[in-house]
Amino acid sequence: MTSSNVLSIVTFIYGAAAVLYIAAWVFRKAFLGKIATWVTLAGVLGNTAGIGLRWVESYRMGYGHAPLSNLYESLVFFAWTIALIYLVLEHRYRNRTIGAFATPLAFLAMAYASMSPNISDKIQPLIPALKSNWLTVHVMTCFLGYAAFAIAFGVSIMYLIRTRSDKDGILGHLPDNEMLDELTYQLVMFGFLFLSIGIITGSVWANSAWGSYWSWDPKETWSLITWFVYAVLLHARMMRGWSGKRIAWLSVLGFAAVLFTYFGVNLLPGLHSYGQF
Repeated sequence: MTSSNVLSIVTFIYGAAAVLYIAAWVFRKAFLGKIATWVTLAGVLGNTAGIGLRWVESYRMGYGHAPLSNLYESLVFFAWTIALIYLVLEHRYRNRTIGAFATPLAFLAMAYASMSPNISDKIQPLIPALKSNWLTVHVMTCFLGYAAFAIAFGVSIMYLIRTRSDKDGILGHLPDNEMLDELTYQLVMFGFLFLSIGIITGSVWANSAWGSYWSWDPKETWSLITWFVYAVLLHARMMRGWSGKRIAWLSVLGFAAVLFTYFGVNLLPGLHSYGQF
């Protein structure tokens, strides 16, 4: 079985986990949530195996590089980081409702990677600019940040739903506002740290590949815009005392910037226009 086959199966596992978490939330069935946790764990293990197998396959083909070099591989890693960070949160907070908003994001990332006709799952040799150990560090740190922002987005949606619904209704059957607000802040702090490291390592890589630390390439520019959006959120939280809806909406805006940085900018001409990362 090839890595692509394994990862295609993982797509459906994440989909099943998302359905189970949503069902556990809507119908308030704790046993469905427990099953969802084990299914998500199976998905993470399968995702890990698929990434490892793809790495081995690249060496067998004579390319020998980490599976982080194109859109397909980055989406697979994105899904893995989302699911892994979510499981850590579930273990820490003992609350499975968050899974109804986090695991669908992992599923959508895998589904887009596996099912989009515009994305190739073929293992290809690296272009000269990507033949650097900085590639692995840059992509891993950026996507750890992106994954934290993705879950923060899901938590922010939970907060906005809860503030608009009857606390005794299905939509109101969510963690309390204080917990959701604090969790959004913590996730953004975590994501901001890794995005910052990702931008720094990307600059070092750019200098070694193209002779310049910063070229105002569309991807670089939008990465910086995304960084500023989350910097504003953290500044507003720590220095201005913002909380609640304003922080939630800034988190939603930040994730919109992440999505445009990740997908939209690939359509623009530039050093990153090949859509590798």
